[in-house]
Formats: sequence, structure tokens, C-alpha cells
Amino acid sequence: MDLGLNGKRVLVTAGAGGIGRVIAQRFLSEGARVAVCDVDDTALADCATHAPALLALRADVAVSADVASLFARLEQEFGGLDVLVNNAGISGPTKSVEDITDEEWNRTLAVNVTGQFYAVRAAVPMFRRAGGGAILNMSSVAGRIGMPMRSPYSTSKYAVRGFTDVLAIELGALNVRVNAILPGLVNGPRGRRVMEEQARARGMTLDEYLPFVLHNISMHSMVEMEEIASLAVFLASDQAKHITGQSVGVCGNFETYRAPLTA
Repeated sequence: MDLGLNGKRVLVTAGAGGIGRVIAQRFLSEGARVAVCDVDDTALADCATHAPALLALRADVAVSADVASLFARLEQEFGGLDVLVNNAGISGPTKSVEDITDEEWNRTLAVNVTGQFYAVRAAVPMFRRAGGGAILNMSSVAGRIGMPMRSPYSTSKYAVRGFTDVLAIELGALNVRVNAILPGLVNGPRGRRVMEEQARARGMTLDEYLPFVLHNISMHSMVEMEEIASLAVFLASDQAKHITGQSVGVCGNFETYRAPLTA
């Protein structure tokens, strides 16, 4: 299927590694011109070595000045933007709500929510000049069902869905489509790190804990990063030209996060 993404100008935030890197590479394979930003200098250096086709830039999306500089560079290099993938996010603490610090709460919301706002605010004038575009906001299944001991993260991902709903209405007249992607338990470095943290919080190893989590997923399996990328390129393409304001899960039907501790 030709998705018609050849030559499209794409930004993937936190795109130098993990899910973001896989999404960026998928857009490249469809012929798009792709920029990524990240705060991980090692990942950015790896992009320069192993993915030179990516325009790799350093920016912290939670810092307004960084985002302004990032978009100025995009204007210089690409002359505009057609697709924004708001992928940047942090997992936040795995703690009871009473133990979460101000810094942990504020940083999680700053990256996961405010960072998306900064990027969208900078992108809209570019979309206006381009005559339209697509925004993909990375939420999570934790933004659909509550995730115990992850209140900053889960709250932020619910907020992303609300932001997506507002933007879809507000920007529709500009021919800008806005959707949220809700990954489930992803078979990648971040997903496994979060599961390890949850296992430790329950006094278990990852191998002991993972079967209880998978039991609460209808398909009893983890999601591959490539599946998230496949949805991203589809939603960004004209094949999805009337799909907007949606929160689309790629989770195998995650039923609940309150995994039983006995079989």
C-alpha cells in the first residue's frame, strides 16, 4: 500500500531511541524527510553513525526555549512541517501517591503534557502554511485505565487524550488531523524497565511478575515497537484522511493494571 508519505516533512520527538527511533525509521522507509529530537546524547550520536538520513537535534521538549530553537532549525532545514509525532515522554516514579515528590510529579507532567503543548504551538503556523497536517500524540493504555503506583504517568496520559480531543476540534478547520496512540505493554527497553520497577515494588522479579501482567491482556502477549510504528505511519497518511480525534490502542486489549498476585 502506497501511503503517500514520500517527501513529507516529519518530526518525531524523543526519536533517537526506543519507540521513537522505530517510528522515525519507518517514516524514512516511506520516503519522508525525518527529523528527531532527543536529550540522550548517546542515542543522538548513534543516529549520526547508523541513521545519517535522520536530522538528529538536541532538545528537551519540556523547555520552551529548546522547542522554539528546534522549530527554527526545522524551518531552516525543511521549510516547514507536515507531521508531528509527539512521542517524548518519561515513565515517572513507581511509588504510592503519598511518596511521590513535587519534583517527580512536576517533571512527569512537564515532559509528557507541557512538552506536547510546546511542540503543537510551534507546529500550527507551519501546518497553516502547508495547508494541513497530522499530529500524533503518544498517550498510553495507562491513559484509558488507571495504573496503580504510577499516578503522575497515568494522569499525564489521560491529559494527552484530552489535549488530543481539543486539538482535533480546534484544528480541523485547518485540515489538521489529531489522534492519540495508546500503546500497551511494549517489548522494548522502556516497557521492560517499567515492568521491572513494578515487580520490585511488589517484591518480585520480572520473570515472576510478567505472567500476572500478561494474564490481564486479552491476547496474553507484549506489543512490538514496529506495531506502534505501523499505526503511526497509517494515521499520518491520506489513507486515514478522515480519522481524527481518536484514541487508538495497540495493546492486545489491556483489561486492567491491577494484576492478581496469586494464580
